Amino acid sequence: MEFSDPLLRRYRNDRRKLLEFLLSAGFIKEINTPAGSTTSLTNIDFDSLSADYVLECVQSGGILDVSQAIKRYYEDSSYLVASHLQPGSIFYLNSDPESAGSPPRRAPPPITKHQEDTVESCSAQWSNHSPGEKSFSTSEGTKINCEVTAAPETSYLHNPSVLSIGLPTLETGLGDDDLRECAYEVFLASMLYSGVQIQSTEARKREKGSRFLTGLKSKREKRHVESQSPERALKVLDTVRVQMQISEAADTLIRRRLTQYEMVKSGGRIDIPQLSLALLTGILRSDFPSPKSYLNWKNRQANVLQEFLASNHTKTEKQVGVLLTKIRTLEEWDIKLSPSERSDVLLSLRQIVLSSSSKPGRFGMEGETYYWTAGYYLHIRLYEKLLCGLFDILEDGQLIEESEEVLKLLKLTWPMLGITERLHHALFSWVLFQQFVATHAEESALLDYAICEVEKVLSAEVCDDREVAYIKTMMCFAAGNEREIRLNLLQSIFMSISSWCDSKLQDYHRVFAQKSSLFVRVMTMGLSAGTRDFVSHVNIKIAELFLPDESAAEKIKTCVKKSLDAVCLAATHHAVVGSSKDNMHPLVILANELRLIAEKDLSIFTPIILRWCPECAMVSARILHQFYGERLKPFLKEVTTPSEDVRKVLSAAYSLERCLTQLYSSACKENNSNYCQDFERYPIAEISKSLLLEWVVAQNDRILEWTGRTFDLEEWEPLSSQKKHAASAVEVFRIIEETVDQFFEWHLPVDITHLQALLSIIFHSLDAYLTKVYSQLVDQQNLYPSTPPLTRYKDATFPMVKKKVVESSVINDVIYNQLDDLTTSKLCIRLNTYRYIQKQIALLEDGIRKSWEAAILLHMDRYSTEETRETLETTNVDNEAVSELFVATLDCISDSASQAIRKTSDFLGAKIVFWDMRDSFLYHLYHDNVEGNRMEGILPEFDRVLNNVSSLIDATIRDLVVSSIWKASLEGFMWVLLDGGPSRAFSNTDIPMIEEDFNMLKELFVAEGEGLPRSSVEQEAKFYHQIMSLFSLKTESLVQMLMASSEHISAGLSRSNKHRQRYVGDAHTIIRVLCHKKDKEASKFLKMHYRLPPSSEYSESPGENSGSISSSSFSSPYVTDLLKKSASIRWSEKGQNSFRSFRKKLQEVGWS
Repeated sequence: MEFSDPLLRRYRNDRRKLLEFLLSAGFIKEINTPAGSTTSLTNIDFDSLSADYVLECVQSGGILDVSQAIKRYYEDSSYLVASHLQPGSIFYLNSDPESAGSPPRRAPPPITKHQEDTVESCSAQWSNHSPGEKSFSTSEGTKINCEVTAAPETSYLHNPSVLSIGLPTLETGLGDDDLRECAYEVFLASMLYSGVQIQSTEARKREKGSRFLTGLKSKREKRHVESQSPERALKVLDTVRVQMQISEAADTLIRRRLTQYEMVKSGGRIDIPQLSLALLTGILRSDFPSPKSYLNWKNRQANVLQEFLASNHTKTEKQVGVLLTKIRTLEEWDIKLSPSERSDVLLSLRQIVLSSSSKPGRFGMEGETYYWTAGYYLHIRLYEKLLCGLFDILEDGQLIEESEEVLKLLKLTWPMLGITERLHHALFSWVLFQQFVATHAEESALLDYAICEVEKVLSAEVCDDREVAYIKTMMCFAAGNEREIRLNLLQSIFMSISSWCDSKLQDYHRVFAQKSSLFVRVMTMGLSAGTRDFVSHVNIKIAELFLPDESAAEKIKTCVKKSLDAVCLAATHHAVVGSSKDNMHPLVILANELRLIAEKDLSIFTPIILRWCPECAMVSARILHQFYGERLKPFLKEVTTPSEDVRKVLSAAYSLERCLTQLYSSACKENNSNYCQDFERYPIAEISKSLLLEWVVAQNDRILEWTGRTFDLEEWEPLSSQKKHAASAVEVFRIIEETVDQFFEWHLPVDITHLQALLSIIFHSLDAYLTKVYSQLVDQQNLYPSTPPLTRYKDATFPMVKKKVVESSVINDVIYNQLDDLTTSKLCIRLNTYRYIQKQIALLEDGIRKSWEAAILLHMDRYSTEETRETLETTNVDNEAVSELFVATLDCISDSASQAIRKTSDFLGAKIVFWDMRDSFLYHLYHDNVEGNRMEGILPEFDRVLNNVSSLIDATIRDLVVSSIWKASLEGFMWVLLDGGPSRAFSNTDIPMIEEDFNMLKELFVAEGEGLPRSSVEQEAKFYHQIMSLFSLKTESLVQMLMASSEHISAGLSRSNKHRQRYVGDAHTIIRVLCHKKDKEASKFLKMHYRLPPSSEYSESPGENSGSISSSSFSSPYVTDLLKKSASIRWSEKGQNSFRSFRKKLQEVGWS
């Protein structure tokens, strides 16, 4: 029927709005009409414009010609609409369907496809293989065979064209729209004859008729559906009307006619032929909006009658054909025949219909009619249409909210359509499954509902033999191997579902690659529908399908093998294509593809399949292992050197085998069997051991060369304000870490020999770098100034014409340039670099240990059983041999870096005090007098140096470096007091000022708690406090101390030949205190006993003593004279013996 449809009105309104938006939004440059260019859209008929033409103009940004758009619209409307249709799902006939007869029931023979491979393999050297095979050569000369076929086509999950239950074809060619409208009429009639009102109270009051007719109603009117109120039933009925796309006008006409017919019909039931006759009798041509819609409706009713009457009444078949022809012919039925003649035609048909309706059913089932078996194929189709009305027409795959209520009302159609509860569940599962496939439903809810319905079919508590016999008469036809298979309805439904599921499960690796959540449901449905005889054993519970079953296991094994065959073929194809595209060895690509398949099997598919077939994992592992092994074996025979291709192939093959081993062992655990001993492994470990060692050894020269090149380019500047170490160290560790990563990226079996080789090259690389850095420092003794000659204090009474000049040695130019290049900032960068090496060593060791443990565990997973796993972990991962290797290599490097930090810190402190601050500190402090050259003038420079060092040095070693500067400062301060030369002499009044200066220096390094800890500062200064206290002693006391220390002269001299080693009772220290003491008694003592020259004979200016020690000051004639004159001192016998020893030592080693 073609009545006004609200959906059509909505569609046309939306189309107008869309076209108006496209024309007014500026997408079109210009709009031309027959009257010329225009900007107004008021006179344009949007219903007559071709949407395709408008969109083409929008894309091109051109000019829209309204005349051309209208012409294009009518041209397009003259063709059949065929877009968005599956191939073969709809076809059109040029001939009359009635004269052509029904289509053949036998399926056409399959079309054989001949495919040619268009893929050219990389580096292909085709050999004379058997037809259908190719081989491609690798860099190692190995060939991989693969079938010469194109890549298998993708198997789509939703392909509705394969779903069919094979019901007998309709002789009259009733279409989907005819069946849908007829099903709605059946639904209305069933409700009405079940006592459910299909019209509102107001509509019933408007009906015309005599009151006495109501007395003729059957008592069935009182049997209302108690669970629903009449108003609610009408709302649900209206929802069904919308879902089945029936217009309001058509619905009103049918309800009115059915209500009239129900009021006049007394007793009995109604069937579809009676329903069609009732509608033909009461509905006239004037009730339709157009002759065409009336003709379509009338022909449909005639076709329905023909389906029920023509093929089952051989005696009356010719008569029925003549009567129905009159009804179908518009001119004869509505023009030539009078009303009485039309009544006679309908009366004749009614007699035939009533004659058939009065026949008893074949199986004696409750409510059974003759038409249950005679027209089952039409009944089933109509019930399918009613069930399809449960799905929202605006949202694919979604059930309407009123689905439960509609299902209760659909149950009213069961007596008319011959539907039993078991048939309902079977048909509902079929419709749900069709919707799941056809609507591309990503959600699995529809499939879950379908499985529940199948469960209800298989778990019915009562199995009536009469129902079984009835179902067996519902014959369907399925295409077999060159013959037609006859099945009953349930068998056909379940076989169709099972066939679809099998087609997907036999390629499940690709079909469910992105929809793995549906895999378990499709598997459940496929096994439920395909492994049971659901007619003769209908009481089998669905739960039994989750237990191991031989038929299910065999079916799954077949699916596994076929799916793996398909996916292996696709993987080989990808290897061929990817090899030439990505310049990668095909065996690497193939191994990676197969590993992904195995991983997905292990994580997704196998846990599901194990519920039915525990050994499926073994089957998968064996197939994949054998498939790859056949292609890997020739390659391994030709491996000789660790090339890049060899490394990648071996690594990929080893990773694949590990994954396959896990897959295989999972089945062993499931079966509680021993670990797989019959799983023959690839000989990768035997081949890779020597290759890996060869590769590691080859890296040593490369790293050493790169380290030397990096060091030569180093300028000792910080990387940034946050990263204060040298760039060369970062580069060295980058090279090392890159080598370590490459080593473990082999992903091959390793042992302690490989680890030893790896740690060895790391040790040699870092040791070479540390040696180069530390070797740039000069000898620290070059930093200290020459020791001036010993003199005794004496004021100059008469100016000398010419004073003696204090001699100093000259430093070599090369050493001088090296010292100038070793600035404080560069030394700080070196210290930071040493610290960076220590940190990176710890990180590197941790990373290597973790990678080593992972490599051992992977190797263990491949070769060991669970029982020996703990033992292997103890012996291979954390044993003493491995720990000793790290101690002998990385720990040794860390210790070397610590030693370098200490020595460089000492060098930095000495250089700052004795070289950088020589003039301002050593030569300026207390020169000529104490009061005029005190410490307060030097402290700002000290503060600047300390701030500079603190900003440059790493925070973790700041205190260590500052402490080294503090120690050097103390030594410099003592140098001024004891080795300051003729220009320095201290009286008793100078000592408090000196002590005050010393305390100021200590406070500078404490820095009010922000510098060094006060305890450590005081501890270092303790000895120097004792030295300064000697200046406060009287000369007589010092002479007595000198005499007492003569007993320890030998030991003292042996320690004093190094510049900075002194002690309080040291004779050298006491003599120097006497030399710098501004005291006549001390001067007289030194003159009398040591004959030291007076300080007034020497001329010394700040900066004159700028050289380093080249010889002892005791090589001067003054020291010689002192040793000669010391014999005249009147010592005690014991003291004389000791002093003779003291003189002898002085002559041997000199006074430093």
